[in-house]
Amino acid sequence: VQLVESGGGLVQAGGSLRLSCAASGFTFDDYVIGWFRQAPGKEREGVSCIRSSDGDTYYADSVKGRFTISSDNAKNTVYLQMNSLKPEDTAVYYCAEGPTVIDGCVISSSSYYFSWGRGTQVTVSS
Repeated sequence: VQLVESGGGLVQAGGSLRLSCAASGFTFDDYVIGWFRQAPGKEREGVSCIRSSDGDTYYADSVKGRFTISSDNAKNTVYLQMNSLKPEDTAVYYCAEGPTVIDGCVISSSSYYFSWGRGTQVTVSS
């Protein structure tokens, strides 16, 4: 499985970006895809995840109401729509494949995830 992120860039506070996570070598049946981010000097943190089998999604409190995760199975792509961006959203954003042995999805620990992409930089200026 290979995951490739795209869509990052430089945006002013209050602006929007849509990140894409394109999957290849992937049986896009029952899957979990998570988005994580890592700012300089900080640990990687979970942002959002989606479970295909039941449409379950989960968001970190810091992005709830501003970010929306979605998927297009025909394109083998998961999206992260980011609105009302804040300077503290600045980070490298990664997508990864997550465990399907539990119900729904979780982003409590990046150690549960694998097949990480290389990341895309998001910079929000104030």
